[in-house]
Amino acid sequence: MDTLIMVGQLLLGLSILVGLHELGHLLTAKMFGMRVEKFSIGFPPKIAGFQWGETEYSIGAIPLGGFVKISGMIDESMDQEQMAQEPQPWEFRSKPAWQRLIVMLGGIIVNVITGIFIFVYLVYQNGETYISRDQVVENGIVALDLGQSIGLQDGDKILDINGEPYQKLSDLTSGNALLSENGFYTVERNGEIIQVDIPRGFINSFGDKEALNNFVDIRYPFELLRIDEGGAAEQAGLTTEDRILSVNGESIQYFHELQNALGKVAGQSANLVYLSGADTLSTQVAVTERGTIDIAVKPLIEPVVRQYSFGEALKNGTERAFTVVAVNAKALGKMFTGEVSTKNMSGPIGMAAIYGNTWDWSKFWGITGLISMILAFMNLLPIPALDGGHVMFLLYEMVSGRAPSDKFLENAQKVGMVILLALMVFVIGNDILKLFTN
Repeated sequence: MDTLIMVGQLLLGLSILVGLHELGHLLTAKMFGMRVEKFSIGFPPKIAGFQWGETEYSIGAIPLGGFVKISGMIDESMDQEQMAQEPQPWEFRSKPAWQRLIVMLGGIIVNVITGIFIFVYLVYQNGETYISRDQVVENGIVALDLGQSIGLQDGDKILDINGEPYQKLSDLTSGNALLSENGFYTVERNGEIIQVDIPRGFINSFGDKEALNNFVDIRYPFELLRIDEGGAAEQAGLTTEDRILSVNGESIQYFHELQNALGKVAGQSANLVYLSGADTLSTQVAVTERGTIDIAVKPLIEPVVRQYSFGEALKNGTERAFTVVAVNAKALGKMFTGEVSTKNMSGPIGMAAIYGNTWDWSKFWGITGLISMILAFMNLLPIPALDGGHVMFLLYEMVSGRAPSDKFLENAQKVGMVILLALMVFVIGNDILKLFTN
């Protein structure tokens, strides 16, 4: 069932985005009087369809893309018979270069608008819930394995990233932070201001959600929320009104300190000092093999909850949408230098895993908006067979006044399709490899 939910979300998200992308091409083509012969969500073989006017609308059996076939356009259909005939007024090739350019950009523009709309809607509807920079500076961090690997320590107070203030805890692992040149965190440690460098290629350490949760967290004071009936804490005499002060002489103020102290004596007995009313008491508690004492705690830090007006959401959501594009462009550039590993690229299996195995509409639309912006960026790359390849040749025609020959465009289309197929094989292979290595 979990797999079906992941696949279902992926197929729904891609179908929406592909349908809107191809609709952008269809509407702009028809706007300029071009004949659109086919509109398909998914690739052949066709499983359903109907004819409306001059256009056949269909759904293909391979739901990883889609296409429109515009008369007189050299595309993946490789319709050489049509291209050998005299150009007709309704054909793509008969229209001015600027009109053809708008048609080729139509799908990208719709994906960008879709991404912005989704981000703006989610920001306006849901607002934000986060741990703020001020809370991080007040309480300090817990440095987990990845944080410790670059020199961060428990109790560090991270003041800024690359000399610039940040807003929330999650900004510490944002693409802008991890992809920056000569990046660093400014840290206050025991009253001293120091710099902790972000190593080049450090982003490669964040290959999955588990890694993101293994960098840093905020230190938080806590109170006892629940004592499990019959558990170790109850047997030791603790109640939810008590406050733990130390374990085996180690002072306890923050929850991670309690976890660490209990972890050292897992499966053994520990001396626990606690405050009960006005009295300071001590007791022996049996620590489980897991390093716990059968309690649940309540953090004494409340995340910041912020709601946005529509104007604020419009600005914030648009910024988020274009930040996705900027981060992906930067990451792609660093892949060519080897700083960012190509293992970070994901195909359909990886995308399905990002959606997850629970159906949460807010998360679904957030990921779909993210993919919409990435699709727009990827489609704009100057690779033949992508919209960006067509745009590149059209810009050349507009600047030089000479259009590339049909033969050249046909060969470029073939090369582009080989590149895209090779890329698809690579990312799917990447996905499969991750399944066996994670």
